[in-house]
Amino acid sequence: MQTTFVRPNAAGARTLPASWYTAPEVFAAEEERIFRRAWLCVGRAETIRNPGDFFAVERAGESLIVTRDLSGVVHAFYNVCRHRGTRICTAPSGHFQGSIQCPYHAWTYALDGELKVARNMAEVSGFDRSEYPLKEAGVALWEGFVFVNLASRDGFEEVFEPLIGRFAPWEIASLETARSVNYELACNWKLVFMNYSECYHCPLVHPQLDKLSPSDSGRNDLSEGPFLGGYSTMRERGTSLTTTGRSSRPPLGSVGGEQLDRVYYYTIFPSLLLSLHPDYVMVHYVKPVAADRTEVVCAFLFDPRTMARPGFDPADAVEFWDLTNRQDWRVNELTQLGLRSRAYSPGPYSNAEGLLSAFDRHYLPIMEAQ
Repeated sequence: MQTTFVRPNAAGARTLPASWYTAPEVFAAEEERIFRRAWLCVGRAETIRNPGDFFAVERAGESLIVTRDLSGVVHAFYNVCRHRGTRICTAPSGHFQGSIQCPYHAWTYALDGELKVARNMAEVSGFDRSEYPLKEAGVALWEGFVFVNLASRDGFEEVFEPLIGRFAPWEIASLETARSVNYELACNWKLVFMNYSECYHCPLVHPQLDKLSPSDSGRNDLSEGPFLGGYSTMRERGTSLTTTGRSSRPPLGSVGGEQLDRVYYYTIFPSLLLSLHPDYVMVHYVKPVAADRTEVVCAFLFDPRTMARPGFDPADAVEFWDLTNRQDWRVNELTQLGLRSRAYSPGPYSNAEGLLSAFDRHYLPIMEAQ
């Protein structure tokens, strides 16, 4: 039986009905229509620098092994042996010593997925090793991030065309992760995206942020489609979003001019939040787990030359945003609780929440498509 979804009131821009955030059947449809078809960010290429380095991820009910072969090509193999379907890798990360071996019957694969050894199968009539490579998901690299796609191995450049080259001054591909913080949220993933896209709440929820960067500053430069966002400005020139309000770190890449007094915030539908600061880049990897549960990893990227300097310490940025994140997660979870009430009904978006309405305009046609 097909699931039928109802649009919110078309007469005005309003929040979605509660079921879009609370219903297990909606989340199941999202897994099928969004997370099994979209390009999902799963990490950084820096974590698999060398052939054989790997990390494992789970997305939309699938386990993938992301690794680099002997030619330097990145692959995302389904974590499934072609013999009996055994899960091959249980470690979250590590290094393959030249091959990938199933722990059950030792079927062994090259780092490019080719089946090299299938014990006792030579005597099996009609068996051809070349017909049983590891199955792969689509993989794409953008600005040092690794994206996977469970439905297609093509089309990344077309989808990401609005972003390709857009952030060149920050030289994001050359940055490295200095610190990351893991969070488990009791709320729907869409609330995380929507909260990130508005600062209507900032004076009340984030006084430390509003003190440095006014909530009504800046402009949006991506306002339709899968990528939304823009910039906010600092109240004073030369300040930074850190616990001290200052930073002694040099700007990234060729960041200069007005960019030195701005912070850029973008949502990369449906799995990444990107925040560009003059001297660091912050990202949130968003992993939906259930209708009311989301895992988020917040990572902080810096120039490796700055990281190599004596006394380098990212704590001023990490602690500032850990406080800000936890403030956000609290109100997101309160919203999730309210959405479960029979008293909830869709409310009007404010003028400061234009990107939330834009999110709905992108999201709903995907969910309604058959």
